Amino acid sequence: MIDRDGYRPNVGIILCNAHNQAFWGKRIREDSWQFPQGGIKSGESPEQAMYRELEEEVGLKPEHVKILGRTKDWLRYDVPENWVKREWRGSYRGQKQIWYLLRLVGRDTDVSLRASEHPEFDAWRWSEYWVPLESVIEFKRDVYTRALNELAVYLKPPRKAVAHA
Repeated sequence: MIDRDGYRPNVGIILCNAHNQAFWGKRIREDSWQFPQGGIKSGESPEQAMYRELEEEVGLKPEHVKILGRTKDWLRYDVPENWVKREWRGSYRGQKQIWYLLRLVGRDTDVSLRASEHPEFDAWRWSEYWVPLESVIEFKRDVYTRALNELAVYLKPPRKAVAHA
């Protein structure tokens, strides 16, 4: 499903733990890291797509997370032509994304990268919220920056350990 401007509707997910660290997934058999993301199917709302992608890519169900916020508008990025499938060239420009900021309310052990038959990631880690963007593929960096900036307002200061006397 590509819109008339050549963009495929998609969702991006920034999943944070109680310390405001972000889930960072390593693409299967590649040395590149990214946030979970995926296409919106016909008849699906962005929120429904977000929950489906979260379960497919990370193994988390709605009860494992709380939505903290989402981007107000679509964020777009163009895909370099040499990355576009030959049959899509001329009609496909890239992706338009609604980004969600989620808080993990479950446990780290709830994460399962093998939740679907076609895993996207083969490793994951918690990273600082302001992830090192040089490890993101170049054509997605601007969208990552814009999503992180827009959604940062929804983060509360991380919980600190309380010392008991």
